[in-house]
Amino acid sequence: MFVAVRQTWGEDRVFFLDEGGTQWSLPVGWTDAVEPDVFVAIASGRSAFRVEDLVDLADLIARSREVV
Repeated sequence: MFVAVRQTWGEDRVFFLDEGGTQWSLPVGWTDAVEPDVFVAIASGRSAFRVEDLVDLADLIARSREVV
């Protein structure tokens, strides 16, 4: 199977052909076609979330409570 990675629609995508010759694409993050995120590799499964993502989530929750 031939696989190519390129940026399309503002994101990296993996393109491939199925057995019937139909071209498909998936976000590269859904595949193992790229090296793992540095944080994920260093965390070795000890943390499911990055600190900066948790801070962003906390900010989002706080803002949503202000609106209600």
